Amino acid sequence: MAAPLPPSPDDWWRDAVIYQIYPRSFADGDGDGTGDLAGVRAKLPYLAELGVDAVWFTPWYASPLVDGGYDVADYRTIDPAFGTLAEAEKLISEARDLGIRTIVDIVPNHVSDQHAWFRAALAAGPGSAERERFHFRPGRGPEGELPPNDWPSQFSGTTWTRVPDGEWYLHLFTPEQPDLNWANPEVRHEHEEVLRFWFERGVAGVRIDSAALLAKAPGLPDFVEGADPHPYIDQDELHDIYRAWRTIADEYGGVFVGEVWLPDSERFARYLRPDELHTAFNFNFLACPWDADCLRRAIEDTLAEHAPVGAPATWVLCNHDVTRTVTRYGRADTGFDFATKVFGTPTDLALGTRRSRAAALLTLALPGSVYLYQGEELGLPEADIPHGRVQDPMHFRSGGTDPGRDGCRVPMPWAADEPHYGFGTEAEPWLPQPDDWSGYAVDRQTADPGSMLTLYRDALRLRRSETGFGDGPLSWLPAPEGVLSFARPDGLVCVVNLSTGAVGLPAHHARLLSSGPLDDEGRLPQDTAVWLRVR
Repeated sequence: MAAPLPPSPDDWWRDAVIYQIYPRSFADGDGDGTGDLAGVRAKLPYLAELGVDAVWFTPWYASPLVDGGYDVADYRTIDPAFGTLAEAEKLISEARDLGIRTIVDIVPNHVSDQHAWFRAALAAGPGSAERERFHFRPGRGPEGELPPNDWPSQFSGTTWTRVPDGEWYLHLFTPEQPDLNWANPEVRHEHEEVLRFWFERGVAGVRIDSAALLAKAPGLPDFVEGADPHPYIDQDELHDIYRAWRTIADEYGGVFVGEVWLPDSERFARYLRPDELHTAFNFNFLACPWDADCLRRAIEDTLAEHAPVGAPATWVLCNHDVTRTVTRYGRADTGFDFATKVFGTPTDLALGTRRSRAAALLTLALPGSVYLYQGEELGLPEADIPHGRVQDPMHFRSGGTDPGRDGCRVPMPWAADEPHYGFGTEAEPWLPQPDDWSGYAVDRQTADPGSMLTLYRDALRLRRSETGFGDGPLSWLPAPEGVLSFARPDGLVCVVNLSTGAVGLPAHHARLLSSGPLDDEGRLPQDTAVWLRVR
């Protein structure tokens, strides 16, 4: 078992910078083309130098990898493609020695169809206790040939699959991801034990996938557009589940971050009450276009919905499901919506990079914690994956119209002149890397004082050493149209220029960092941000 965490404030998570690792694509330690825990362990000094407080791993459990590991076959076993449980324990310990905590991903809504429970359910047949752990139902129609209800999928396609004995099972995602029945006490008990299993191995926290989907309306009624409550999103029973989980986290000093997509800010805030989740992802800000009014509204709404429960906000520009920031900000439509993703959308990478640099300083200056997806610190663009190499089920279930999420999951470039940019030394990576990525490699950027990596390293160093950053108040300052200007404690000011021309800066006695050079008159150019100390 891992040793206790080093002495630190219990509320470290309120202003932490947390680095998201997608294990398949971070670093390949054994040369088989797939990222693994050996690769992560070798790169821990890089993460320490970057200056992050914690790492969050997307699922590293045993899985057929139909949906990138979110189809879990065994929550207590590391997938052999990534390593072993003993290696995960070493990684947790080695990271902790460098001052980096570990957050793991739990997927409670569903399991893999290769999970022992689901295999037992198929073998046991209708009416069995094994099937009560899932949502098995007879079909509708004279011969039971129609699905039990008409619920829409979180991906494209159907939400029900029929098995040979005639019953159907529910899967809000792919058929290989059967939904668990959270009204079943065995399901609740098993997940509580899984939480204890990982907390006892030294993890500092747990990210909860699809946190608002677990509970389903009794009887599984048909879907009605606009119905309140929704039959499988944000059911009231969820709060009892998370209160029970919170008591376990409190035993170990652990924290939760929930993936909660809800348009209702009041209902969103309920998940962050003091006896439930500690934090939740801020998707409103993530999907926001590069527009001063929209961004200010997203920031204000985020802070307002967190204030009543005293929870810190979380800020993120990109993750393993979302178009890379550099690419998105270089497009005509700079927002993000799964429904609008199409192949061949033009982008201006120079413009997107300039905006992404400014967005980095904006995000890191806001109150609360920040999640940084691997490769964002390198300014990686979305990669175009050849049709024959796409692996994401979102692509296939859309009939090939959705490009899927593989473009933001391409393996990291570490060394410009090594095979596969230093990701791995032997086999070709599981997703192809673009031919023009040498300039994005870590070794090239480390030597470049103007690189995106240098900007992030400088920003994280200042965020840790200077007062005024992290959790705390924010107040808006007068600014020209298209400019965001706000004050943090101790005279810290952030100015972001989204207008059409250069703007003057407020009186200040120190310029801590800017995302790009000022003009010859000392003004802040378009699509540039700066941190100032005004007193």
